[in-house]
Amino acid sequence: MDISNLMILFVRTVEQGSFSAAARALSLSPSAVSRQIAALEDHLGVRLLNRSSRRVTLTEEGRTFHERCLRIVAEIDDVQAQMAHMAQHVQGTLRVTATVAFAKAHLLPLFPEFLKLYPELALHLELTDRLVDLAEEGVDVAIRFTEQVEDESLVARRLVHNRRVVVAAPSYLALHGTPRVPEDLLSHNCLRMYSVSSFNDWEFANEDGTRVLEVQGNFEANSADAVYHAALAGLGVARLSLYLVHADLEAGRLVRLLPAYTHEKADILAVYPHRRNLSPKVRAFVDFLAEHLSDAPDWESMSPPTGVHAMQE
Repeated sequence: MDISNLMILFVRTVEQGSFSAAARALSLSPSAVSRQIAALEDHLGVRLLNRSSRRVTLTEEGRTFHERCLRIVAEIDDVQAQMAHMAQHVQGTLRVTATVAFAKAHLLPLFPEFLKLYPELALHLELTDRLVDLAEEGVDVAIRFTEQVEDESLVARRLVHNRRVVVAAPSYLALHGTPRVPEDLLSHNCLRMYSVSSFNDWEFANEDGTRVLEVQGNFEANSADAVYHAALAGLGVARLSLYLVHADLEAGRLVRLLPAYTHEKADILAVYPHRRNLSPKVRAFVDFLAEHLSDAPDWESMSPPTGVHAMQE
């Protein structure tokens, strides 16, 4: 037993007045308590307690040691009480990272209600599409896509179903034509992300199998949000999440290309380091998002199956 635990045992023994009473209070045997106190005395080189058959009393050295121990044990008790309080209350600072586009569209509108529910909580939000090391950067929760979770030690909870589709503005297609098969994209200006290299490997899967194209173009940005706005401006072809483009597809601002192909590895997840002893602030945040985002619409069913309707408008 380390010295701090021996000090606690010593204080509890003095409080109870005998080895047997201390043993009952601590769920130990009297002989175990006696041995540990003797070990403490041997470690310090002084006798702390006078023993009798019925009770123990402090020696002069024991009184001095007891006074110092009381302060230390009181601090330990305070820390334990504070940790117990924190384990039951949502408070402190919650550090969250999320992709730019999804946070702007679907997270930020939820935060007023979340923070109203938990007034003792402060929210620290970083918007970035780069892959964040949660442990290294002290992040509590990351909002990520399925394909971004490679570390098996992380816990991932799906918040909402999502797919990616290939789109372009009618103005771009009017000038450059419409790709009919995935390989046609190799001769088109495809909009890229330099912060996530895998975003530029566009996967196409159907009954004939899966193939991946490393697309090229004259524009790249550090977020899908920037790629989205570049696509709206007619700069090129983009592969983007349906949650981001479904309204533009319905309104004809974008046209869905290659509708037989949909990228399915785009579900949106809440990712955090550990399930064991999960902090109340993380649990409250993830549960809140799961509840509110579960009502998100089926973006696939809201989007036109092809770009024909959009191009005719």
